[in-house]
Amino acid sequence: MIIEDDYSDIYLSSPVSDVSDRESSPSPRKRTRVKFDKDVLMVPYKEGSESERKPEKSAAVIREEVRRAIQRHVSGTDSEAYDRIKEIFAVDPRRRDEDGMLAYDVPTHTSLRYHLLGLLSNVASLDRSCNGLVQAVLNSVWLGRDESYIKLYIRFLGNLAAAQGSYLGTVLKMLVNCLGELPKDTGKVPGYTPVHVSEIYARVHTALRHVLQLIPSGSGTLSPILSHQFPFDTDSAKANIAYTKNLIRVISYAPELRGDILSLITEKLVKIDVHIQVDLEDIEDEVGEDVLQGVSPESVMFEEDDQDVDDDNDSVMSDESVDSESKRIKSIKDNILKLDGMIDTLFGYYAPHFATGTLDDKEGAFDLLLSHFMSIILPIYRSRHSQFLLFHFSQSSPFLVDRFALECTTIIFNKKHPAILRQSATAYLASFVARGAHISGEVVRNVFIMLGRDLDDLRMDYEATCRGPDLRRYGPFYSTAQALLYIFCFRWRDLTNAAIEGDTPEQVDELEPEDITFPPSIKEVLHQAIHSKLNPLKVCSPAIVSQFARMSQHLNLMYVFSILETNKRLRMYSFRSIGSMADPRFSQVEREIRAGDDLGYQLDAYFPFDPYQLPRSRRWVEGDYVHWRGIPGLDGGDDSDSDADDDESEDDHSDGTETDDEL
Repeated sequence: MIIEDDYSDIYLSSPVSDVSDRESSPSPRKRTRVKFDKDVLMVPYKEGSESERKPEKSAAVIREEVRRAIQRHVSGTDSEAYDRIKEIFAVDPRRRDEDGMLAYDVPTHTSLRYHLLGLLSNVASLDRSCNGLVQAVLNSVWLGRDESYIKLYIRFLGNLAAAQGSYLGTVLKMLVNCLGELPKDTGKVPGYTPVHVSEIYARVHTALRHVLQLIPSGSGTLSPILSHQFPFDTDSAKANIAYTKNLIRVISYAPELRGDILSLITEKLVKIDVHIQVDLEDIEDEVGEDVLQGVSPESVMFEEDDQDVDDDNDSVMSDESVDSESKRIKSIKDNILKLDGMIDTLFGYYAPHFATGTLDDKEGAFDLLLSHFMSIILPIYRSRHSQFLLFHFSQSSPFLVDRFALECTTIIFNKKHPAILRQSATAYLASFVARGAHISGEVVRNVFIMLGRDLDDLRMDYEATCRGPDLRRYGPFYSTAQALLYIFCFRWRDLTNAAIEGDTPEQVDELEPEDITFPPSIKEVLHQAIHSKLNPLKVCSPAIVSQFARMSQHLNLMYVFSILETNKRLRMYSFRSIGSMADPRFSQVEREIRAGDDLGYQLDAYFPFDPYQLPRSRRWVEGDYVHWRGIPGLDGGDDSDSDADDDESEDDHSDGTETDDEL
């Protein structure tokens, strides 16, 4: 009998004897069932039949063999025994041959455990020359084994990292690599009870916690690994959501990494968020709306134990018959799922700090949110949803409302900040005040008056040299003017004299238009700015200007339709500068004006807290922002429930570039 080369290194003991005995049996039936190929002897592995194998060596014997093997390998005299130990851990017990049979060279559970005990006893000898053996152990199949082996393996990892510091990064990287989407066969080792995904993650976290407890300074090594191992942009939504959830879990036993982890997740959120907005703008409006509405809340009900279910997105994306447009839409939907699941996880992490935490907990969490807003979100254009973490939690108390408003105000009036950053802070503050449902009328009035004073100062600075409307030269003025118009459209009820005297918005709605009046400070700042040579109604977003014109006439604030008619015939001359074109959010949107082929430059309607669109995580902010409310007596609007529902529906479907309803 000849043994095929592929099996020549496998020890054949009792299985061969068993076959020979059957061959010599006098039974004719036995002879007809057993056949030997002239070249190959096939001996199937009988899973769990350890009694047929060579008798197991004791733990003490194997420990001594491991010690001698490592010693001889390190000294350079002989590596044969060392290589055999390495092969024991390199074998994958889930491997199957060409006939679908489990590999029969798998070491027994007892043998594997005794060899790991031997390594644990000699961990101080596993220097750099033993890197191959260490890598074999780290890459071995361990997560699906029984609890006793898991405990022993985790002890080995901790002792290895503590005794041989050069392996700390390798150990941590192996563990972190198990925090994302796991291969489908993870936790399914022949001969062992299948382990659920949630338990697999728990085992990985137990190992990480153990290593960090033994080596407190290990968190400094872990932080860059967590960042480097974050799923790629092309990875699935499941991978991103699973990794995000597990990063949040790391904070519970490595609180010193909280800032790094939350900052990392926020950076990834903003990147995905911006990518979605860019992709949506590249397709037709109707198609983009269908994409957003096509992602249901159930689509993002991600559960850890569902990872063994086939991902429909992957199957569709890999189908060559699908055209490029369908693939792009599928990619956008997958990114929406990523963003929704990741930001929902962050909402869930921060919520207890504000709901039941101490004052220090609230302030610490809010400090982190503010820090991430300043360094990550504020400088980035097109972020559409990431900022709602701050929008939601800052409204949890009047004190936090004031803190966020103060933070924006500080940026707006600090001349050391770039003009682009100051204008962005103006848009955030205006959108926060206009949309925040839990922001008092007093705060609305204070912010409006503060921005009004700033607008007046800018007008006086610019008007002396102004030869006509020019966004490139007078960007800060137009950004502030548009912010005031936006606040007025949504919160005009809080700006009336009746509100100052204590009337509620509902009571203001019951007044006749002729009984609604505004303080002189509000009327004068708007009147002077609108009638100045800077002409903000020509430059500000047409949707906002149009709505303000209708409302101001109805409320007897001012009549501006004559200015709008004049602006239709106005040609604008632009004085270009490189600095003014640095950021697209305040750059010029070129449109043909009605007077002819002249190109006008108009301000983008950039207000970061326009309606939230993600299907699952929107539940966190549903009661946070002011929906558009019709004005009684204007276009037949009576603020009825049906009208409000219609307006909210349109509100929720806004694409973020214009306000809802008329805006």
